[in-house]
Amino acid sequence: MCGRFSLTKEEAEIEKRFNARFYSNDLVKRYNVAPSQLSIVITDASPKELKLFKWGLIPSWAKDPSIGNRMINARSETIREKPSFRNLIKRKRCLVVTDGFYEWKKIDSKTKVPYRICLNDESLFTFGGLWDQWTDRSTGEIISSFTVITTNANKMVNEIHDRMPVILSKEDESIWLNKDSDKLDIDELLQPYPEDELKTYPISKKVNSPTNDSKEILEEIEI
Repeated sequence: MCGRFSLTKEEAEIEKRFNARFYSNDLVKRYNVAPSQLSIVITDASPKELKLFKWGLIPSWAKDPSIGNRMINARSETIREKPSFRNLIKRKRCLVVTDGFYEWKKIDSKTKVPYRICLNDESLFTFGGLWDQWTDRSTGEIISSFTVITTNANKMVNEIHDRMPVILSKEDESIWLNKDSDKLDIDELLQPYPEDELKTYPISKKVNSPTNDSKEILEEIEI
């Protein structure tokens, strides 16, 4: 599962890394992105644009947008079987831009410690995601949303949690966004990310609340 992540880099750095533009003034540093909130994605439909989509997939055919609350993640193992995802994996893939995510390690029946997981150099990277657009028939409002694909955790992350987001290497991002990529190419990317390229450390329980969204969340703590 992936239930929280961060995006703390400056707009110019993000644009340079992905060779894409952010046509808005709404970007702010986020230390604790939570489901139902907006965050940056790059879609296969507009690979040169950084867009703010809502986290929690609302399929175009949904009757009620509240379904998005239950669709923040998509399991890679069943993604081609589930009605909500099987068409999107073919034609509506996106990159979810981030610089770290959080998982909780169960210490005992009452205690969980949050951990931050990021690249060794703490640089930008992406999750493999799916996106869609839903239209409110009564108002005409269009909601663009996304889900983060998850897979089995690698050995390091598994010490904290048994699932992790599908992380794409910089070289594989273009394959993910390419509408002409075949099924085998895409499925090969749905793997645990190499543990030697990641680091993890314990952080404050302040991350537990979505209302806490400050830089101190990133600080390592002593257990």
